[in-house]
Amino acid sequence: MAGFDGLVAAVTGGASGIGAATAAALRAAGARVGVLDLDPAAVAPDEGVHAVRADVSDRGSVEAGVAEIARVFGGLDILVNCAGISAVGDVAANDDAEWARVLDVNVTGTARACAAALPYLRRSASGVIVNVSSIAATAGLVQRSLYSASKGAIHALTLSMAADLVGAGVRVSCVAPGTVDTPWVARLLANAADPEAEKRQLAARQPTGRLVTADEVAAAVLYLANPSSGATTGTSLAVDGGMSGLRLPRA
Repeated sequence: MAGFDGLVAAVTGGASGIGAATAAALRAAGARVGVLDLDPAAVAPDEGVHAVRADVSDRGSVEAGVAEIARVFGGLDILVNCAGISAVGDVAANDDAEWARVLDVNVTGTARACAAALPYLRRSASGVIVNVSSIAATAGLVQRSLYSASKGAIHALTLSMAADLVGAGVRVSCVAPGTVDTPWVARLLANAADPEAEKRQLAARQPTGRLVTADEVAAAVLYLANPSSGATTGTSLAVDGGMSGLRLPRA
């Protein structure tokens, strides 16, 4: 496959977890990378990486961050939306304020970043948007009502944007990870009564018997973003250890 030499990518939530793995993979593949994150100081110094403090819940902040990355690197070709927050509980567990907060960050935050990046992506010969969805968008997971709703919206938003932008030469797809071994998941596990037992249960529900790694998700993002994947748009790529498609007999 072609590399990313000469291309510029922006990664929201790029200072940790899947975002950090994606930013590192893009940089290793030859791209110059702008990281948009609440904690840009967490990004290791690199002449090909420019970290900007940006809050996806604030449109002005996102627009300014994207504009700065485009100014520093002379344009923008790829946007990867990794910024997001979690929510636990059934449909009655979270109040209106929490529903508004999670949907604002996960869904509207993704839309804000896309809107800010589009003027630059339309001018690129390799314009791509890759959103981070989740297995929760299409599979019913217990105690994940609000989170699932937000990721289901990302899935639908991806398809709609792909239809709107295919004529402009901008491809839009998403990755749908299973449970990924990240600091985010570690924080969720820390709140469980028995974190080790909870982690074993999360690993066991994936047919591979283990959690997905952030690097595996990043590899899927790079496939979707690669100029050689020019015929791939409007798709969701599962990176879930077979959880979405396999039905294995119980032990």
